[in-house]
Amino acid sequence: MEKIILASASPRRKELLEQIGAAFEIRKAEGEEVITSDIPQEVVKELSGQKAQEVAEKAAGTVIIGADTVVAIEGQILGKPKDRADAVRMLKLLQGTDHEVITGVTVILKEQGKRICFAEVTKVHVFPMTDAQIKAYVESGEPMDKAGAYGIQGRFAAYVSGIEGDYNNVVGLPVGRLYQELLAVGVDLTERTNIG
Repeated sequence: MEKIILASASPRRKELLEQIGAAFEIRKAEGEEVITSDIPQEVVKELSGQKAQEVAEKAAGTVIIGADTVVAIEGQILGKPKDRADAVRMLKLLQGTDHEVITGVTVILKEQGKRICFAEVTKVHVFPMTDAQIKAYVESGEPMDKAGAYGIQGRFAAYVSGIEGDYNNVVGLPVGRLYQELLAVGVDLTERTNIG
């Protein structure tokens, strides 16, 4: 049996994997992130790869899943806000327009000697927001640990006019594609149990 490890402390990624019935352990990658590209799809693949590799070198798991999510708008990459002012800045960019949420996923299959890496893109349409709405949302604290300073599954849902693509990708992990990619190499996330 494979021992599956999620190389992330994100509660949203944990919930998404649990939702599809996966059994796994969590090991947070703590190394410094090194970015060598300014192309969003490449950035998230790089970062997810670094997380998966770091955990694969330390943990006894056989299937290591790393993920990283960014928001991209007009050539800018938005990660997690540094502070409330940064969150306000990000939300002012996103309100009343469209942007992309990109999640990079890297899976290291130790026993098979394989590595799967992909980036999933979802387009999100946001209603116009007033300065007061942005301020109130930021003061709720919800945006502070999320790429692009919002959580589509939380209060920010009131400002989303639509999406094109995978909703779960916006939450933080495209579990449908991840499941299919692993199934293609003989790993069924929903039939695995953790061992010790």
